[in-house]
Amino acid sequence: MANLSRYDPLNLARIDPFGDIDDLFKGFFVRPALLENQPQMQIKMDVKENDGVYTVHADIPGVKKEDIQVSIEGNQVSISAETKTEKEEKKGEKVLRSERYFGKVARTFTLGHDIDEAKAQARYTDGVLELTLPKKASAASKKLAVQ
Repeated sequence: MANLSRYDPLNLARIDPFGDIDDLFKGFFVRPALLENQPQMQIKMDVKENDGVYTVHADIPGVKKEDIQVSIEGNQVSISAETKTEKEEKKGEKVLRSERYFGKVARTFTLGHDIDEAKAQARYTDGVLELTLPKKASAASKKLAVQ
């Protein structure tokens, strides 16, 4: 039985007799030095709903609690944090490498019910922000008499 192969007219590897054509462009498109080897920080979250409370666990490692802001507007919750990392490597009196990273990360999400801002609580321990967000008591519907 014959082997079938798909023909790709844009495949440059078939016309490159000297090896990998990617070597031709290696180093041509250079990413900025600040982005190399820097992990992109993201806020990863777990949201749980109980009878009258939402519980949110947000992973924000390496951030001071003073640099975290939480805002609540109705049923929308926003978490933002500023990260600051400074690293300096010395050998004797000479500085071999000095790196600084400053950035801001934010996450906004919408819940199914409005949140009671007065009873909401936030606690930050060991890189995890824990939000306790009680649901607002739903207003009883009022019936109007038609005249």
